[in-house]
Amino acid sequence: MVLKKNNNKEFFSIHLVELRNRTIYFFLFFLFSFFFTYYFVEDIFSFFVHPFIESIDFKDNKRLIYTGLAEAFLSYLKLSLVSAFIISSPFLVYQLWKFVAPGLLEKEKKIIFPFIFLIPFMFILGFIFLYYFIIPLAWNFFAAFDTSTLHNNYSIELEPKINEYISLTLKLAFAFGLAFQLPTAIFLLTILGITSPKDLAKKRRFVIVIIFLVSALITPPDIISQVGLAIPVILIYELSIFISKFFEKKKK
Repeated sequence: MVLKKNNNKEFFSIHLVELRNRTIYFFLFFLFSFFFTYYFVEDIFSFFVHPFIESIDFKDNKRLIYTGLAEAFLSYLKLSLVSAFIISSPFLVYQLWKFVAPGLLEKEKKIIFPFIFLIPFMFILGFIFLYYFIIPLAWNFFAAFDTSTLHNNYSIELEPKINEYISLTLKLAFAFGLAFQLPTAIFLLTILGITSPKDLAKKRRFVIVIIFLVSALITPPDIISQVGLAIPVILIYELSIFISKFFEKKKK
């Protein structure tokens, strides 16, 4: 009994040391990524602002403002940290895999390994869709309230703040990246036998309602962003059902 307890303690200690080492590796990589992204933060900021500048008629006054003394610095810091985490995320997944893989069977490794690449790929795909299709539509919608000509002795002019713009864009990026993980979850659940294409098709109406509710919660309160997220996710859900049939047949 004493020998068994000692073996358990030794086993736990080895895994704890391994987890600590993997955490340190990731932290060092993240720190390096942060210095890198902060050095190029103005270029990264220009990339995020580009759709806004292109989709809105600023006439000769293309600018974003900040009203707090530290707002611009904190916005750059936030953007650098998020960008550093995005760059570091594949390395994080790799470290998690190296920690978990030794305890998995060969069959389990073959099932899980492709998802290491599929998860970041789908996140990037969600961001690309947002950047090139949804953001231009959403920004035009918001800017439509700008009335630079006087009406009844007043005008409404758009002067976007840096912090609000960065926060809104990052929130949308996270929402779309997360929503595009739906196929990944469906494929994994199908392969593991937890669900089936038939079950997914039966629950279609319920899932569509959930998708619209979640879209309303995680996007800004405008119809463009909400529908712009919900419709692609519904289409992806339907495509996932179709592709999961292939996985089910392959499994059989």
